[in-house]
Amino acid sequence: MNPFKGRHFQRDIILWAVRWYCKYGIFYPEMKEKLA
Repeated sequence: MNPFKGRHFQRDIILWAVRWYCKYGIFYPEMKEKLA
């Protein structure tokens, strides 16, 4: 079973986002603000 099947993003992008969330507790709006 592939947990990434049918997702809108590539596997690497999903894993990158999960790592950032676990490490820094950053949600998407906060991350978007920091990267802008």
